[in-house]
Amino acid sequence: MGVIDIGSNSLRLVVYDGLTRAPIPLFNEKVMCGLGRTVEKTGRLDPDGVVLALNNLDRFCTILCGMQVGRVDVVATAAVRDAADGTAFVEEVGRRTGLRVRVVPGSEEARLSAMGVLSGMPAADGLMGDLGGGSLEMVGMDAGSVGPETPVTLPLGPLRLIEASGGKCDRAAKMVDQQLDAVDWLPAYQGRTLYPVGGSWRALAKLHMEQVKHPLHIIHHYAADTVQLRDFLALLSRQSRSSLEKMSGISRRRADTLPFAALVMERLLRRLEPAQVVFSAYGLREGLLFDLLNAQERRADPLLEACAAVAHRLGRFGTADVLAGWTASLFPGEDAAEARLRTAACLLSDLGWAEHPDYRAEHAFLRVLRMPFSGADHSERAWLALACYVRYAGRADDAPTAAARLLLDEAQAGRATVLGQALRLAQTLTGGVAGLLQRTSLGLGDDAVTLMLPEDSRVLVGDVVQRRLDALAKTVKRTGTIAYRPKPRAA
Repeated sequence: MGVIDIGSNSLRLVVYDGLTRAPIPLFNEKVMCGLGRTVEKTGRLDPDGVVLALNNLDRFCTILCGMQVGRVDVVATAAVRDAADGTAFVEEVGRRTGLRVRVVPGSEEARLSAMGVLSGMPAADGLMGDLGGGSLEMVGMDAGSVGPETPVTLPLGPLRLIEASGGKCDRAAKMVDQQLDAVDWLPAYQGRTLYPVGGSWRALAKLHMEQVKHPLHIIHHYAADTVQLRDFLALLSRQSRSSLEKMSGISRRRADTLPFAALVMERLLRRLEPAQVVFSAYGLREGLLFDLLNAQERRADPLLEACAAVAHRLGRFGTADVLAGWTASLFPGEDAAEARLRTAACLLSDLGWAEHPDYRAEHAFLRVLRMPFSGADHSERAWLALACYVRYAGRADDAPTAAARLLLDEAQAGRATVLGQALRLAQTLTGGVAGLLQRTSLGLGDDAVTLMLPEDSRVLVGDVVQRRLDALAKTVKRTGTIAYRPKPRAA
């Protein structure tokens, strides 16, 4: 399934593997066309941007045809929506490519962007703000659903602000404040979480991660300190183009608009004083897909769905469900969130089997840490990656895990180590075969970790199994013992 997003600043094509709860992007390409660069001043789309957009839409169609994509949804937002020649542009796109462009109203754009956030963060609670080149869409979210207030769209996109303010930040700041003043329901979201969406704000997240030396450069679910971020944005909004171009990670096309994107967020932060700012890499495009799912599909856990897809594609013996039950006794008193992560790690535990033995641990660690799934924050990613690293014979304090361990406290790292060692024991004991593993069990007592096997399964036990059991038992400060259930007597 393909989605083409015709925005005010960029044109993007994303091809997904299908309409699922956890879609995987197979192809993702962006072109900075700047369609909305002249809308504020002339009321019309930028002529050069139109040519660039049409040429690249032709190219996108050729790619889609070559990929044999079954369904393509094309949406256009603020620039096409507001320009006097927007309708003519849509008609020309249809004539040249056969694509049917859906021009999304501002309130619908806000709702779909919020649905995108909810698809990746099902319990999101606070304010979603999606900054495009031409507009800012905002909608409230209440504990995993779109809030009751009417979504709003404001003419605060960087391209529009630059034109309206003559490139003057002080003048632009007053315009932003005036527009925010008009949103009467905004005070209801003071002190809650702000979820920024959109390419310009993602670029700001990248810069801030570098500024604070955050150990994981993944935008989705990046949580920034509000005061620290506000100060950073205030500084960035005053930078010249030449200063910005010297900073790593900023393209030339972003250098013009980034100070104004920073300004809009900074003014919003001053007004909301949110408890935290959590960036979402999911927005309009993901919201489109999420909106097409039925209610039951939307309720599915995105992390577990993504991990199950990995297990189906890369796993060998289908032991994930058995592993989840087999390891449960090692974690008495775990809460639902901890059990969920443990299940996810079990689903991912066989993804490295085809790699060279010397690199399996590091490969599994990096792949899990950087995998494009949602439904997990950065510390949860680090936990899953560390558990998989230990499962492939890595030590929790090895150098490759150092950065990710900064995201975990000692207790979390300890739990990941215990699970990784248990998964390694299970693999050693049974070769990963579910039928064999189901005949065994682990028990955690006051003094020992007991591996229980049927009497007729003594052949499974060898020196290497005992060593794996001893290593696990030592981590939980117990001894490792092996016990056998007697063979049932015939009736």
